[in-house]
Amino acid sequence: MQLRYAYRVYPTAPQRNALARVFGWVRTVYTDAIAARKAARSAGLPFPTTAALDKLLITAAKRTPERAWLAEVSTVPLQQALRDRHAAYKNFFDSLRGKRKGRKVGPPRLKRRSARQSARYTRNGFSLKPNGRLCIAKVGELQVAWSRDLPAEPSSVTMLKTPTGKYFASFVVAIDDDAGMLDESDEETGIDLGLKSFAVLRGGKVIDNPRFFKRMERRLKKAQREFSRKQKGSSKREKARIKVAKVHGRTRSMRDDWLNKLVKTLVSENRALYVEDLNVHGLSRGRGAKSVHDAAFGMFLNRLESKSTRCGRTFVRIDRFFPSTQLCSVCGAMAGPKGPDSLRVRQWACGCGVAHDRDENAEINIRREGKRMVAAGLAET
Repeated sequence: MQLRYAYRVYPTAPQRNALARVFGWVRTVYTDAIAARKAARSAGLPFPTTAALDKLLITAAKRTPERAWLAEVSTVPLQQALRDRHAAYKNFFDSLRGKRKGRKVGPPRLKRRSARQSARYTRNGFSLKPNGRLCIAKVGELQVAWSRDLPAEPSSVTMLKTPTGKYFASFVVAIDDDAGMLDESDEETGIDLGLKSFAVLRGGKVIDNPRFFKRMERRLKKAQREFSRKQKGSSKREKARIKVAKVHGRTRSMRDDWLNKLVKTLVSENRALYVEDLNVHGLSRGRGAKSVHDAAFGMFLNRLESKSTRCGRTFVRIDRFFPSTQLCSVCGAMAGPKGPDSLRVRQWACGCGVAHDRDENAEINIRREGKRMVAAGLAET
């Protein structure tokens, strides 16, 4: 399997200028490729292939006065930009035809200068030096903050620049699995996700919802007000934009760190994890949309599934229509709270005489249903 390892990079001023040219030329080639495809469609011609666009937009363009500056950077990230455009169009058409799972995706959009910048290099465009520096073609040797060792030789590296001006190098490495990194465990748990508490585990263990966006929302509103009052095109507006981006970046970093630590803890402590397959997209369109986005349920479930698979753990998604909340975990009666208005009901009593905590009862039912699916061979483990 392939994994990404990202490290902070500290380029010098000349190297920052060189990377700025790389990001700019990548955006230009990507934009030209989209324009070429639209022009072919308008003229009723077949869509140009990636190889044809490579010759037209890179090789031939370098010989013209209008695009002669393309020769200032390595050809590798420009070629990868064309492949990214091809992949974006393929995902778009597969989504229209129903061949792609998940939400519908739109056609490729133009890259913005103020958004995150990226340029991908394959093996012939970079190398790792014995002194620990990363050498990028026509950029130079970059200082890297090696927070951990790479588990294998990288096949590619993507240079990234965040909207706040930070630089990162994201390596792609191929590994077998992470099964040997964790101790064996005989525990198993259901995971009932929610907004009041982020999750309830076996035994009634509660994981509080950190609400990172809500904690930073006041600071974000202030930064956005300052940004909206600045004159467009001014240097003060650019400083205000960076201030807004820093608040978003801080929120994202805190959430990523918390999710990664939580996922590692859950996978290391349990040999089997059973979760409810939430309709995150549907939940994010309701009254609690902001809270749902803040909780990042989709991100958590994807990371938990990926980590469980790599470590050889059992991971099962329960059908979203399974009545985990309404079902009594003792007698099996459908006596629990129903409907949107029942979200306020946190405790309920069944006709059999048992009093239930809403979330603890749901966790028991999720765990029991997950074990049944595994025993019946209905789940991929």
